[in-house]
Amino acid sequence: MRKSILCSAILLALTVGRTPTCVAHGLQDDVDQAATIMERFRGMPEHGIPDAVLRDAKGLAILTRLKAGFIFSGEGGRGVVIARTPRGWSGPSAIGTGGAGFGFQVGAEVTEVVLVLNTPAAVDAFEHSANVKLGGDVSVAAGPLGRDIAAGVMPVAAVYTYSRNQGLFAGVSLEGAVVAARPKANEEYYGRPVTPDEILSGYVKPPPGSEMLTVALGGRGERYRSRSYAGR
Repeated sequence: MRKSILCSAILLALTVGRTPTCVAHGLQDDVDQAATIMERFRGMPEHGIPDAVLRDAKGLAILTRLKAGFIFSGEGGRGVVIARTPRGWSGPSAIGTGGAGFGFQVGAEVTEVVLVLNTPAAVDAFEHSANVKLGGDVSVAAGPLGRDIAAGVMPVAAVYTYSRNQGLFAGVSLEGAVVAARPKANEEYYGRPVTPDEILSGYVKPPPGSEMLTVALGGRGERYRSRSYAGR
């Protein structure tokens, strides 16, 4: 019963003035939505992600999260993570978040989230862990804003968080959030079983549909290389 109410609240939020693409039916939809999110974030010169932060990023996780509430509350999200390799951006690997709790909220909020992975260890966590806990497995902090941040400044956390909110709820908290891999979505997208490690290390050739995301990031996708590649 509670699940049915939550689904109804989610559907209501998505049909009343919300971005319809946040309901993704496959990983290609998640990739397209991630490209749109990055275009929006890069189009906010005063409050967007600094160019220096993006240039120094070792990877990015880009998600759309939906939080809905009616008598009880629930939330979930889906998106992709990509990594920077010596030859460009890797292909996308599917990720998701989820959870549910009790409360008395009525309404829904769509939040676009970008996680900037500042360190190789942060990328490694997404490569080798089925679940990554923000603030536990990797340190997390709100990222700096504006275009005048100097390059080469040591990041204060392994992951910087950025969000863009829509809807009725205010703000977003990512401390303690768990980001999980979605192996079935990766298998369907790449046409065979592949691991996040294989994708983010550049061992798997990115499908043509991922080009839109790499263009939104201002770069080219990863070129395919054999399994003999030793590392970054």
